[in-house]
Amino acid sequence: MLQQMSRAGAAWRSRRPASAAVWMVRLSWRQFRTQALVAYAALAVIAVILAITGPHLVHLYDATVAPCKTYGDCGIATTQFLANDHLLQAGLNSALLVLPALVGIFWGAPLVARELEAGTFRLAWTQSVTRTRWLAVKLGVVGLSGMVVTGLFSLMVTWWSSPFDRVNVARLSPAMFGERGLAPVGYAAFAFALGVIAGVVIRRTLPAMAATLAAFLGARLVMTYWVRPNLLTPLHITSALQTATGNAPPSLAGTNPADWVLSSQTINAAGQVIGQNGGIGPNGDVGFNVASNGTLTFLGVGRCPNRVQTAQTGAGAGSRVRGQHAAQAATQECIEKLHIRDVLTYQPASRYWAFQWYETAIFLGLALLLAGLCFWWIRRRLT
Repeated sequence: MLQQMSRAGAAWRSRRPASAAVWMVRLSWRQFRTQALVAYAALAVIAVILAITGPHLVHLYDATVAPCKTYGDCGIATTQFLANDHLLQAGLNSALLVLPALVGIFWGAPLVARELEAGTFRLAWTQSVTRTRWLAVKLGVVGLSGMVVTGLFSLMVTWWSSPFDRVNVARLSPAMFGERGLAPVGYAAFAFALGVIAGVVIRRTLPAMAATLAAFLGARLVMTYWVRPNLLTPLHITSALQTATGNAPPSLAGTNPADWVLSSQTINAAGQVIGQNGGIGPNGDVGFNVASNGTLTFLGVGRCPNRVQTAQTGAGAGSRVRGQHAAQAATQECIEKLHIRDVLTYQPASRYWAFQWYETAIFLGLALLLAGLCFWWIRRRLT
């Protein structure tokens, strides 16, 4: 009899952890279900709107932009196409940009800080729930929900915006990269973990929310402008400086318009930087003077070995036009003789998905590190 009771007691104790885990999951869901239901309801409404407007955009693109090269009016066609659903475009892009931060601020920061403020965490720890399991269930239920919401929203926006992205091809640029693809999921995971650790350490909800926002914005800026450009070794194109292509950086002709241009520097024959953005000087202007005798001088470089034939005073319009063309040709000849070059540093558009995977992996890794720090802090420092 005593042996049977002992075996029954042992069986009951073996079931206690599982029962406690189920109880903890149910409790976490009850605490979080209102926020989750609001988020998924909003996703459902947005999905309906995008399902209605998306096919229409695809039809417009196929009817106007796709055949525009045949009729030679791509400028007008693309401008008119991009004007469609302008407010919806701006709203979706802005929403996807801020959604990961909202997950961290409103789901991550209060998750533990709110319980520490109210003291309710002690109730859970007295119900045969260890600190590790208590935190693991909370992180799993709420954190995964935040990632799922962000991932679904990013998927919908990426699909709906695909006709616009075929026109605005610079998906790798800082302005668009974080508004498409996989990266927002990594941002959401990182922001959530950042919010949780802020709440665990600070133990106050509002200060933790403010700290989460500041730290997340700082991390995004560092990634965008210091880390991402160097995730893969940038490529370089060196070409002669061009003066007859208007204000655009001339060497862009050697790259894809979808490439992410990191810098455009003008160098002299000795390899010294003498200009930026396809020109000579810090503001990108070509910067040259033509004397009355036709002597051509580049500012900051020196006198050209050749001369330019200036237009005569009182000459007709045709003569002045020929004089302008002659001046451009002489200027380009001088650039070749002085060996003035433009060096373009860029990341090719073909690396877009590689950057998406790398950046997502980095932020997921940071989220795991922060989650590990949360477990350590809860077990070692929280009393």
